[in-house]
Amino acid sequence: MERDLLRQALGFHGPALLSLLRTEQHDNPDFRGLLPPGGPSLEPSREAQHQPPARKEKRIDNIEIQHFIAKKADLLFALSWKPNVSTDSESNEENEDCYAVMPPLEQFMEVPSEDRRELFFRDIERGDVVIGRISSIREFGFFMVLICLGSGVVREISQLEITALCPLRDVPSHSSHGDPLSYYQTGDIIQAAIKDIDRYHEKLTISLHSSALPPSLSSTKLGVISSEDLPLHYRRSVEVASTSETYEKVLHHSLGFANPSVVEFLLGKLGLSESSPPSLMRGLQSKNFNEEDFAFALRKKQSASWALKCVKIGVDYFKVGRHVEAMNEYNKALEIDPQNVEALVARGALYATKGSLNKAIDDFEVALKNCPTHRNARKYLCQTLVERGGQLEEEDNLLNAQNYYKRALILDETFKEAEDALLKLRKHMQVILYFLLTLSTTIKTHIKNIGKGEIIYWLLCLILLFPLFPTHLSQ
Repeated sequence: MERDLLRQALGFHGPALLSLLRTEQHDNPDFRGLLPPGGPSLEPSREAQHQPPARKEKRIDNIEIQHFIAKKADLLFALSWKPNVSTDSESNEENEDCYAVMPPLEQFMEVPSEDRRELFFRDIERGDVVIGRISSIREFGFFMVLICLGSGVVREISQLEITALCPLRDVPSHSSHGDPLSYYQTGDIIQAAIKDIDRYHEKLTISLHSSALPPSLSSTKLGVISSEDLPLHYRRSVEVASTSETYEKVLHHSLGFANPSVVEFLLGKLGLSESSPPSLMRGLQSKNFNEEDFAFALRKKQSASWALKCVKIGVDYFKVGRHVEAMNEYNKALEIDPQNVEALVARGALYATKGSLNKAIDDFEVALKNCPTHRNARKYLCQTLVERGGQLEEEDNLLNAQNYYKRALILDETFKEAEDALLKLRKHMQVILYFLLTLSTTIKTHIKNIGKGEIIYWLLCLILLFPLFPTHLSQ
């Protein structure tokens, strides 16, 4: 667990949260490692316990939130939530081309000004950047009315008349002599950092010194800015204020909303992983998913289901003799799922019916490779191998025919048709071999008594008549 983040939560919620954590996370080794016996290392400091309520709404403890934090502590304070991106500078630049920059949500809602004011003082922190217009200049500093926020939680505050004081000591001098306040005029737009907050009395003190900024905002320019330097979300809110457009309409009209890479951009901005996104729902933790629950496996199941529908339609076409339509459906099924066994077997059967035995054999072999236990794929492949062997035998390609019969028997040793065909072929080949051996012996015996011209004559006869021997011998 992240020790500092857990300490902050305990500092805010106090001993009540610690007690709930001990109950909910007592079996968590990470929590036990952070909390020695008695838990002094994570106890809120004595000063923090005796401080007055920091926020107005903290008059009663929110028990529901504390229970939620205690139950989800292993997820909320996990180290994996740490951003993977560099946080050296928290850029406040908004690029409408990358993602949709929207006005504050409450601008589209009927939120009472009292509630908006309370939310503002609840969320504002030291170091936050605020923007306002100078309303009056005094000898001890100047007052300005806030119009928007330059960092932190974006709020609609332009109509709340929230005033902040910038003391003279927090106004940098712009010359070697003279009054620092002489550089400013009423109506100037000022960007400043929150220096001090009195939440109870709703008073703010601001500073124009960069030392008041946190390290992540150290590059932010403080002082007078132009209207073009105002944040994009504020400029958008001004535009929307004069219209009656809904949040959805403004969102969809935003250029960044249509960016095809908006998800990748925002994930990178937040330092989150797209392949293993974090979630506070235990059921959505990627480490708890089975492999078949991921998108690839689910897509494979969907493709197989769609392919089977095409196969079924193709089989119906095949049964009524509409072979062209059947082939189209089988091909469509294999485009959806190239390894679909049923589609391969069905197309192989259609190839075999049309006499394209080699194509049929290829489909059956791929189907059997994908599913070695598929009975029809094995059965049809054996039958087609025997049929192709018979074709080769008719073409007197006896050795290749013998190989096809052997392949069928390797797939199924009990396949009677292949066994009988191979036995018949071997007998045929033995007869031919016996005839050739007898002929060779006869020639050797009489070759001495035959003249040279007569030998050439008989050799030519053998060459011309040899193709006819297998046919006559088989009869």
